[in-house]
Amino acid sequence: MATVREPKHRERLNRESLAACALQIADSEGLEAVTIRRLATENAVTPMALYWHFADKDALFDGIAERMYAEVNLPEPAGLPWHEELRAALVAVLAALRAHPLVADVAPPRIMKSEPGLALAECVIGLLRTGGFSPAQAAQIGTFLLCSIVTLVTREPGQDQRLDPEAQDEALRGKRAQLESMNPKKYPNLLDSSEFFLFCPSEDVYFSQGIDFLVAGVTGIQPR
Repeated sequence: MATVREPKHRERLNRESLAACALQIADSEGLEAVTIRRLATENAVTPMALYWHFADKDALFDGIAERMYAEVNLPEPAGLPWHEELRAALVAVLAALRAHPLVADVAPPRIMKSEPGLALAECVIGLLRTGGFSPAQAAQIGTFLLCSIVTLVTREPGQDQRLDPEAQDEALRGKRAQLESMNPKKYPNLLDSSEFFLFCPSEDVYFSQGIDFLVAGVTGIQPR
């Protein structure tokens, strides 16, 4: 069901407030609900009034990504080893994207399209360069890290934010039935781990271990 919002006064409309409104719609209903026409309706203006700020839907998604990157609270340099500061930066990215599981996929391809995204890229690449990686390696690893965090957020076990509660329950029942139908002699390890595919025992542990895994992977390939 669409969320009812109070219409905004025309004079208060700007790119930042419109992007925030679009992000709110996406958080509630998914990206497919975000259109120029829908955003115009939410703000009690005509679609033409929004083209000053967003030329098309892709530009609107750029604005949504910018809003998410603006929520990344990068820590100030603390003089710690580079991999510890990298972990702190990744935790900040994760904290911002966890608030927007239905929208996180739009972030990676748009990181170079806004000042907050550029600031994040500069920070992470700089830390990787301190770790001895070449410019090309740092860029590639930074991209991998961002995409991996998005995957952590959007593929959390037992959480499919695209589905309503009833549909989620039905999907879980289907997965459970599939797992229970497996031959225990052929797939003993899968069956022993089956609950993890259905539910996340601890979100804090899941996300913390995910970040640890990423940092350990980066330090494991650090140039000697």
